[in-house]
Amino acid sequence: MNFLTRNAWETTAGVTLIAGLAVGAVFYLRRKRPTEEELERARRKMLALTGRVIDGMLLDIREISIEEGRSLTMLEYSYRSAGVDYECSQDITTLLDVVDPGEMRAGFPCSVRYQTGNPQNSIVISESWSGLRSSLPVFPHRDPSKHNDLGELRPDRG
Repeated sequence: MNFLTRNAWETTAGVTLIAGLAVGAVFYLRRKRPTEEELERARRKMLALTGRVIDGMLLDIREISIEEGRSLTMLEYSYRSAGVDYECSQDITTLLDVVDPGEMRAGFPCSVRYQTGNPQNSIVISESWSGLRSSLPVFPHRDPSKHNDLGELRPDRG
């Protein structure tokens, strides 16, 4: 039975470690990095699942031309969180199949989802959630000529 010397074992372990690190580095450098669209989709999904909902206001819907000849549809909105006012915009160009910009009206209330530790990270629309409202809220009409007796609300009274 022939055992390798201690130096041979150390050399073999060192070569194996270096080869493993080299293979790991090659895989790390050649991996597929997410595109900007994939990162934005992941951000919207995260906010739609875990974001806190707050009331906001639609400010404007704009078409912006960029240098590549494309146009972006931007949704501008505002909201208040912890006494701080935020005015944000969201690129909804990839979400035009989910929502029609012609139906959105500036000045309408909306719901905003934002990240609790980072309130400026917010959305109004995602693939699975929409904070847009179809109309203004309607409050029930109450006739002031009728006086309701508060006793009617108490269960112990007739």
